[in-house]
Amino acid sequence: MSRILVAEDDPKQAALIRMYLEREGHSLHVVSDGRSALDVCRAYRPDLAVLDIMLPVVDGLDVCRILRAESGIPILLLTARTTTEDLLLGLDIGADDYMTKPYNPRELAARVRVLLRRGKAAEPAVRIVAGDIELDVARFEARVAGRPVSLTAKEFDILCALASPPGHVLSRAQIIDRAFGFDRYVEERTVDAHIVNIRRKIEPDPVEPRYVLTVYGRGYRLAASS
Repeated sequence: MSRILVAEDDPKQAALIRMYLEREGHSLHVVSDGRSALDVCRAYRPDLAVLDIMLPVVDGLDVCRILRAESGIPILLLTARTTTEDLLLGLDIGADDYMTKPYNPRELAARVRVLLRRGKAAEPAVRIVAGDIELDVARFEARVAGRPVSLTAKEFDILCALASPPGHVLSRAQIIDRAFGFDRYVEERTVDAHIVNIRRKIEPDPVEPRYVLTVYGRGYRLAASS
């Protein structure tokens, strides 16, 4: 059984997708706007996302772009748009597949099966190693020098952003964009507070960090080797 997010603001379409995918044995989270889609993905880390492009609050293309920056989750886009430009745009921002409305729900279920198989084949790659730090994105697990570390979802996302790749300096604004996505109300000092908490959990001496380093006037970077 796979966990699937469905973001569709048409109740009839959402019910139809739910019926066909639950017949396949999947567990579904169904939402009707893009903000909720991002929240569900970050909280529950589903195995696949089915996104309607024309979503309220945050549209499906922006949701796709943000999710692709944060994870390797397979993404299937649904849309009433039929032009080649729309298709290419969806694929360029990271969608794995694209279906135009009206569609056959049995074909949708079949494409979901294919994407899930691809996703499972790619799972071993969803692991980030930066020196002593190991991040298993699929399992939401972090280890430092072999020791398991309990991180909040946001702390985990910030470490993933800094580790992709390690050594690169990220400004606070870049960390907000990668770890907080579309939340425009996050202040830069919030990033600093998260960094303090991360250091308390992973550093041998938080006062003199060896993993999460401050680059004065620029932001933060993760040590490329430990």
